[in-house]
Amino acid sequence: MDYLQHPFQSKRHTVFSKKGMVATSQPLAAQAGIEVMQNGGNAIDAAIATAAALTVVEPTSNGIGGDAFALVWVKDKLHGLNSSGPAPQSISPEAVKALGHEKMPVNGVVPITVPGAPAAWAELSRKFGKLPLAEALKPAIRYAEEGYPLTPILGKYWKLAYEKFKTSFTAEEYQAWFDLFAPNGKAPEIGEMWSSPGHASTLREIGETDARSFYEGALAEKIADYVQKHNGFLSKEDLAAYKPEWVEPVSANYRGYDVWEIPPNGQGMVALMALNIYKNLNEPKWQSAETYHEQIEAMKLAFTDGKEFITESAEMPIDVEHLLSEGYAQKRAETIGETASLPEPYELPKGGTVYLSAADEEGNMISYIQSNYMGFGSGIVVPGTGISLQNRGADFSLNPDHPNVLRGGKRTYHTIIPGFLSKDGKAVGPFGVMGGYMQPQGHFQVVTNTIDYLLNPQAALDAPRWQWIEGKTVMVEPHFPNYLAQELTRKGHHIQVATDGGAFGRGQIIWRNPETGVLSGGTESRTDGAVAVW
Repeated sequence: MDYLQHPFQSKRHTVFSKKGMVATSQPLAAQAGIEVMQNGGNAIDAAIATAAALTVVEPTSNGIGGDAFALVWVKDKLHGLNSSGPAPQSISPEAVKALGHEKMPVNGVVPITVPGAPAAWAELSRKFGKLPLAEALKPAIRYAEEGYPLTPILGKYWKLAYEKFKTSFTAEEYQAWFDLFAPNGKAPEIGEMWSSPGHASTLREIGETDARSFYEGALAEKIADYVQKHNGFLSKEDLAAYKPEWVEPVSANYRGYDVWEIPPNGQGMVALMALNIYKNLNEPKWQSAETYHEQIEAMKLAFTDGKEFITESAEMPIDVEHLLSEGYAQKRAETIGETASLPEPYELPKGGTVYLSAADEEGNMISYIQSNYMGFGSGIVVPGTGISLQNRGADFSLNPDHPNVLRGGKRTYHTIIPGFLSKDGKAVGPFGVMGGYMQPQGHFQVVTNTIDYLLNPQAALDAPRWQWIEGKTVMVEPHFPNYLAQELTRKGHHIQVATDGGAFGRGQIIWRNPETGVLSGGTESRTDGAVAVW
């Protein structure tokens, strides 16, 4: 059987429940969250369990050595957690160039930044969880020890990575990746069992020490020693100094709904800026080329400005408040015409994956995302631990005049973003779409599908997506209506039709009815998505 062959159109329905719900890209991970909820945990415990399980059952997109962000709704208040790690203190543009690089490399030890995911689990557990961290990690440990069969999309991307890495990862520092992820000299097949005892041991140690071992103990020593053995920069001191940051979420009001994101260094701002620009244009029309044109142009402008200005908040050359202001949005909207444009950055005023959402019957809700970046990340695995390290530093610039220039102790522009929706001070629910620079574009499309067209959670995710690539180039999914693609071409857009939906992000949605407490959820049809309920 070919588990990737789907010759017939199929559909999913919205899933409903009352006591609890977890939506994510892997069925076993979603079930891990529900299991922990049924054992006395709340939505936050469930999210931790799901996130830890995802490092085992979807290593093609995340790992223990990645970063994380969360938006948490507890007792009618939204909290933001930024658990992205900074660059090592000893790194600099000069040090990177001295190693022979003209720009930040994508793989290897150089782009490794401090991993924030284990610290996120511990911090979320401490502040909002009902169960000990060790209890929340039990399902993930079991999957790692006993093994699990690969699901179709997981198997597809695992094999693609192996085929690429076997010719490009020839240095000794990458051998541990092959030992872990290609134990029999090849990638495991769809339906084949895979396990990682070292991964289980690491998760157990993280749980027993509330992640302290990862930053100050034996695990930290193993990580730093391996990176420095291969001429990397990450040190034990960098790990020991790390703490996640609680932040005030930022928002934009879109047609009566408040859309929430994590503030910079994340790129969630791009989605909010695009929504603000777009609402200044014509009323949206269902399946209209004019509406798609205006959406693309609004996103194009927001993204151009985001890439130009977003970095650590304190080092941005323009205030977050200004970029979210009505004045900024109106000025950018005025530049949108009838045809596709080549965007230029806004004139300064004078003077990143896996995603999950979870909810419980108490009204607690969480939007959570974590990533190693670019699939398996740096390609560096700490031998015997199951720790696959991220390559988030690849986004730094070596140009001293760029706001996102590399500096030791600095966090880079970050792609991974959780989203949340509220109305009149009440939670609607968590949503997200993972997938590199598709993420704010996915957030924008999910929000407009939901609010403008009243699409249910599953339909809002299933709707054909577009993705602005650069300049006038826009990629659309295979089932994007051809007549709309033709009209957009006549408006000057360079339309490319993708062969599958893999590049268009993977989303999850949970909405809560404020009167009944009933939860409704949708999951991604572009991956092995599942909504587990109780």
